[in-house]
Amino acid sequence: MSPTAFTVNIDREQQLPIYLQICARFRTAIAAGHLRPGDRVPALRSLATQLNTARGTVELAYTILVDEGYLQMRGAAGTFVSPSLPASATRSRTQGTAGSSGAQSIKGAAKSRSSGGSHSAPPATHPLAIAAAMSGEPRPLQPGLPALDAFPVKVWNRLVSHRARSGERAMLAYPDPSGYRPLREHIATYLGLSRGVTCLPEQVFVTGGYRATLELVLRSLARPNDSVWYEDPGYLLARGFLAETGVQLVGVPVDGEGIDVERGTQLDAQARFALVTPSHQSPLGHTLSLARRMALLDWAHRASSWIVEDDYDSEFRYLGRPLPALKSLDQHDHVIYCGTFSKVMFPGLRLAYTVVPERAVDRVGRVARSMNAGSPTLLQAALADFIEQGHFARHLKRMRALYAERRVLIVRALEQTFGEWLIVELPPGGIQFAAQFAEGPRGPVDDVAVAARAREAGLAVLPLSIWYANGRTHRTPRGLVMGFANIANASEAGRLARTLRACLDG
Repeated sequence: MSPTAFTVNIDREQQLPIYLQICARFRTAIAAGHLRPGDRVPALRSLATQLNTARGTVELAYTILVDEGYLQMRGAAGTFVSPSLPASATRSRTQGTAGSSGAQSIKGAAKSRSSGGSHSAPPATHPLAIAAAMSGEPRPLQPGLPALDAFPVKVWNRLVSHRARSGERAMLAYPDPSGYRPLREHIATYLGLSRGVTCLPEQVFVTGGYRATLELVLRSLARPNDSVWYEDPGYLLARGFLAETGVQLVGVPVDGEGIDVERGTQLDAQARFALVTPSHQSPLGHTLSLARRMALLDWAHRASSWIVEDDYDSEFRYLGRPLPALKSLDQHDHVIYCGTFSKVMFPGLRLAYTVVPERAVDRVGRVARSMNAGSPTLLQAALADFIEQGHFARHLKRMRALYAERRVLIVRALEQTFGEWLIVELPPGGIQFAAQFAEGPRGPVDDVAVAARAREAGLAVLPLSIWYANGRTHRTPRGLVMGFANIANASEAGRLARTLRACLDG
């Protein structure tokens, strides 16, 4: 079978790396119907020759497209457009403002509406367990905690000191509620190059953390009694915050492909928001499949709803390059992209950001000013310098390599120590993972009790069952959510695994 006649054109004058341009050309061709499911695409060497570029560049693009579900590699048979592509990925899609040029104007605020649905709030979780494991003094195996021992503290201190000594009045004045302009520019550039998110600096708002981001988004775009899809199981602290805001929570099940959009539509087709973690589902670690991504975007377009994409630790992927964000596929401007520096720098920095659609910029800007919620300019300026001088990119590269090693250390130690009692899978990305207990002759393991004993032993694991909205039933998976970024060596991994194993026995 000969490859389908298909020409890839690249622009070497663009800032966008060639491999990302190749990815974009394939997605566009598939969406327009020029490439159809089952079509064979050019071989790596052939396309590299056509483009006069390195074979590794084409291979990297193909790897990303395979990870996203657009292509399938069949060994000697060649590479093909996936025959299981969803219909929404293979039909021509109207170009929206997400991919538009910077010449477009910033438009007015989006209208708000109330869904009128009625859904009960989830039961209370375990606030003491959450607070102990995810805040305060760092503890071993703490979820979501980056490697504090590997952060370039001297470089960071030098940059902060330089800004503090500069005497700039901006460092002393009230901060801009939207964020320090140079940092917003750097974030916009970084997202375009690394996450496939095309945006203007005016669309970027710097906040004091993910909770502050959610507050800004909801105060800007939500009304009382609006309904919100959230993943079940899903991020504990976000769920707790949402329960306090007056919105109606709709728990949507998660499986190996991510959030079940079809089930969400059955539960509440007119929900105003959907909160999702597409790149690394929290806490299960799954990646949202291409079919689900397209279905989610189509739902948002039909319902005129918003998708809040929490891209909290997508920079760390150990099998190929980090996957492009859901926002990069958004053709109708319904995705609100959220990122944080807590996972890539250090959580005490308390800096996060959101990219809002152009039509919502004015509204979000007015709310940000009314909240007077600007983060300290000194830290924002130091972070802008950290990015501009190349320290940020070098730090991410080092951490990817370091975390790839440390995740292996803890997984091996757990497997050796627990044996068949604990089901552990090597995480493909992120800095935390969920491990499930095997059910014994006495029934499910009490993971809440195990986590409580672990806290007494100085560890900061969380019970998996409390991440589920409907409480702990016989069917609720039992396990532990733990981080691995701060495990220094195999000896420490073994010691922590043995300490945790002792907590299982009580």
